[in-house]
Amino acid sequence: MEKILLAWQAATLSGIVAWIVMSSILDVTRKIRFLIQPWVIHHVKTGIPLILQIQKSQHKVLDALFSGVSCIVSVPFYTGFLPLLFWSGHGKLARQMTLLMAFCDYIGNCIKDVISAPRPSCPPVRRLTATKDEEENAQEYGLPSSHTLNTVCLSGYLLSYILSYNPRSDGPEVFVGFAMICLLIGLIALGRIYLGMHSLIDIIGGLALGLIILAFWLTVHEYVDTFVTAGKNVTTFWAALSFLLFFAYPTPELPTPSFEFHTAFNGVAFGIVAGVQQTYHQFHHEDVPRIFTPELATPTFIGRIAVGIPTILLVKFCSKALAKWILPVALNTMGIPIRSTTYLPALNGSATGKQSGYLQKIFFSSRGDSFDVDSGIRFIQYAGLAWAVVDLVPTLFSQLNL
Repeated sequence: MEKILLAWQAATLSGIVAWIVMSSILDVTRKIRFLIQPWVIHHVKTGIPLILQIQKSQHKVLDALFSGVSCIVSVPFYTGFLPLLFWSGHGKLARQMTLLMAFCDYIGNCIKDVISAPRPSCPPVRRLTATKDEEENAQEYGLPSSHTLNTVCLSGYLLSYILSYNPRSDGPEVFVGFAMICLLIGLIALGRIYLGMHSLIDIIGGLALGLIILAFWLTVHEYVDTFVTAGKNVTTFWAALSFLLFFAYPTPELPTPSFEFHTAFNGVAFGIVAGVQQTYHQFHHEDVPRIFTPELATPTFIGRIAVGIPTILLVKFCSKALAKWILPVALNTMGIPIRSTTYLPALNGSATGKQSGYLQKIFFSSRGDSFDVDSGIRFIQYAGLAWAVVDLVPTLFSQLNL
C-alpha cells in the first residue's frame, strides 16, 4: 500500500510537471483564449441590457442587502470563519472546507485568467464596490463568478456534511436545507448582477463549474481526508505540489489580483495540511470536544477566540517579516532573478540575481523572466497563519485548559 501511495504521489507531481512543459511549448493558454474569449465577450456585451434592467430597481436598501450578502460569502469572510470552525471541534468539516475553498479558488481563477473575459463595462453599468475586497475583485476578469462558484461548493458541502451526521433526517428537513441553499445562491447570483460585478454568462459559468467541482469533491473528499490525516510523506508531497502550482498557473492577458488570491489560499492549504498531519491525534480527531457540549461550553469557546485570533495575527505578521528577510537572500543564493511589486520597495520594477543557477535555467531563462518574491512572501505568511490555527493555537488551548 505504501508503495502504491508513493507511486501515486510521484505520478501526480510528474503529471503536473509534464503539463507545465507541454502547455508552455504548445502555448495552450493563448489558443484556448483565442477560441473562447470572443464568444464570452459577445455574451457579456449582449447581457448588459439585462443588467441595466435589474439596476433600474436601484435602492439604498438593495445596495446594502446585496453588498452585505456578497461580503458574507467572500474570501475574507471564510478566512475569518474557518479558524473558528477548527476551534469549535469540527476539525474534519473545517479542513475539508478549507481545502475545497483552495481548490475552488485555484480552478476558478485559472479559468478567469485563461479566458481573460472582461466584466460588464462601467458605464453604462453601475458598479458598486462597498469594500476594499470588492474593489480588488473588480480588477479580476469576470468568467466565472467566484462568489457563485464558492457558494455552490461550500454551502452544498456543508449540507452534505450535516446530512451525513444526521442520517435520520427526514424529507422535510432535507427539503428545507436544500431550499435555503438555493435561496442563498439565488441572492448571490442576483446580487452580483445588481452590483454590476458580473453578467449572466459569468453567473451561469460559476453555477455550472460549482456543481461540477462539488460533485467531484463529494466523490474524493474521504480519500483526501484520509491522506491528510494518516498518509505517508504528506507534508513533503504538499510542499512540492504547492511549488508546482505556482508554475502551472496560466498567464492572463493583463495582470490581475487572481494569482495573489490563489497564492494566499495555496499557503493556507499547505499550512493546514502540515499542521493537521503533525497534530491530528492530539487536537483534530473525531472525539475532540465540540461546541455547545459540556466539554466545550460557550464561555470556553469565547476564551479560545480571545486567545486564538491575536495569536494567529501575530504569527502572520512574524511570518511575513521573516519571509521578507530570508526569501530574497535564499533566491539570490540560488541565482534566481527576483523582483518585488509590493513588499520590498527597493526591488520594485527591478530584478536581482546575477548567477545562472539551475532553477533559473529551468523556470526563468527561457522566458527572460524573474520571480516575483511577493508571491513567496505571501505564501509563507498565510502558511504560517494556517499552521498556527491548527497547531500552535490548539497547543495554547491545551496549556490554558481551554
